[in-house]
Amino acid sequence: MKPTYILGLNAFHADSGAALVKEGELVAAVTEERLNRVKHFAGFPALSIKEVLDIAGIALGDVDHIAINKDNKANLLAKLAFAVTNLGRITKMARQRLEYRAKTQTTPDLICESFGLPRESLRAKIHNVEHHLCHAASCFLVSGFERAAIFSVDGFGDFASTLTGRGEGNEIEVLDRTLFPHSLGILYTMVCQFIGYDHYGDEGKVMGLSPYGQPAYEEFFDKLARLKPKGRFELNLDYFLHHREGVDYSFDESGYPTVAPLFSEAMVRKFGAARRPGTELTSRDKDLAASLQQCLEKAYFHILNNLHEQVRSDNLCLAGGVALNSVANGKALDHTPFRNIYTQAAAGDDGTALGAAFYVHNRVLGQPRRFLMDHAYTGREYSLAEIKAALDRTEGIVSEWVEEPELYRRTASAIAQGEVVGWFQGKMEWGPRALGNRSIVAHPGLPGMKDVLNSRIKHREWFRPFAPSVLEERVGDYFEHTHPSPFMMMVYKTRPEMREALCAVNHVDDTGRLQTVSRQQNPRYYALIEAFARETGLAVVLNTSFNENEPIVCTPQEALACFLRTRMDLLVIHNWMVRRAPETSAAGQLG
Repeated sequence: MKPTYILGLNAFHADSGAALVKEGELVAAVTEERLNRVKHFAGFPALSIKEVLDIAGIALGDVDHIAINKDNKANLLAKLAFAVTNLGRITKMARQRLEYRAKTQTTPDLICESFGLPRESLRAKIHNVEHHLCHAASCFLVSGFERAAIFSVDGFGDFASTLTGRGEGNEIEVLDRTLFPHSLGILYTMVCQFIGYDHYGDEGKVMGLSPYGQPAYEEFFDKLARLKPKGRFELNLDYFLHHREGVDYSFDESGYPTVAPLFSEAMVRKFGAARRPGTELTSRDKDLAASLQQCLEKAYFHILNNLHEQVRSDNLCLAGGVALNSVANGKALDHTPFRNIYTQAAAGDDGTALGAAFYVHNRVLGQPRRFLMDHAYTGREYSLAEIKAALDRTEGIVSEWVEEPELYRRTASAIAQGEVVGWFQGKMEWGPRALGNRSIVAHPGLPGMKDVLNSRIKHREWFRPFAPSVLEERVGDYFEHTHPSPFMMMVYKTRPEMREALCAVNHVDDTGRLQTVSRQQNPRYYALIEAFARETGLAVVLNTSFNENEPIVCTPQEALACFLRTRMDLLVIHNWMVRRAPETSAAGQLG
């Protein structure tokens, strides 16, 4: 009997991409930016669709269902009520919604066009799934929990910014929604823009900046986001523009997303002129970042504690762009009764492609749950022949095939000596984090390593921390929590006695955004860290994404190009150890 294939899509939104499900199992999931090299690409994911079908070895005609993360009918009464009470100032918003609606309705035509096929050749049934239900499905239906509380939180999607729910078996019961114009995601982005971080995705930078300030504006932020009974909140809209002018979300010709300014003149009157990007960070800016992070955490825990009272489960599933705030996620273990927290690797809008597909499989088609997403290695794996061809085409390198376990021993020895290593292995990760297959790896305990990475390779803000990857069974030796964090979605306090030993990954507030690594999930990365532990006594390595102000590398050729144009010391690509040819080498040792 022919298997059932479901294609899930995040289209015309940032981090667009595709996920393919076969008989309830995830076959592949890819974000478009990895293929077209446009960060946070927000257009139509033509390359991702072709990629996941190619990985599965099927044609478009084999797809039975296409699930799209947008339902224009969702929250329709709330939309109409807002329109009625805001006549005269919604022209721009209405135009934006109509344009977005037109784009999503043409998705089936664009799929066929990208394959050069007539529209009638598409036999798949089209399903439109509400944005936050996609988020909810993306975490609960693949979590392995039979019963759990669900919290989806982002900017906006289908007129809502949060959804709380109860998951049980195949069921997702919606308990509450926060509707436009109130949004924790919009709150965070507005303040980020005000302090000069106005690029899409800069929220993570401000999260990293926040420990350098003090919550000096706590009283103001308590009034900016007022907590209400039953786990609700309201924004003081005097300081925002989006409710009057809409969230002017667009993308340029390349597909890069932009968001127009969200702060009103009231912010300027209160705090002075907004910081211009690239200028010096003042104590005001740092204190605003600290106050913002504290404000988010207060609202986060307010909602979660109320949700626990309703659901009475120790299990929590998180999704949505705000769920990428790993600081709040880690603190939830201390500030809420939840003991088991699941957030899959692509918690942002890229993950809605996964959620849409599983919503159709489990909820629409009524099929039993069988898939547990315990790793993020869902992209293409390159063959030895493809890697060898890339090596042969690349000038200025010398490469050596090294058998295991000698490969791990020699790589770990290089890291122990202070070398910076590109580590390219197996299938590409999905989501915003490098998780040991497209990573740059270094010693976590060398005092100058952060500066070396920032000056030689990453060229990013001085205040942003690097992540520790730690063997799962050893996490309690280094951090104050032992809850697994395979997708780098939790920040924990570093144990006092380990802070000096982990100085390159210990943030200014003595925390680390860690990845726990198990032998089952990633045997090669586990073996590398294990070898490093034998060399140094530390079962931890510094892990940062394999890129240089670009999307994480996807192909062997991109890995080689990044290696050569930066000052990495060593590239390990499958079993090949690659260095620059002697005449092209530059001094690269730490020190």
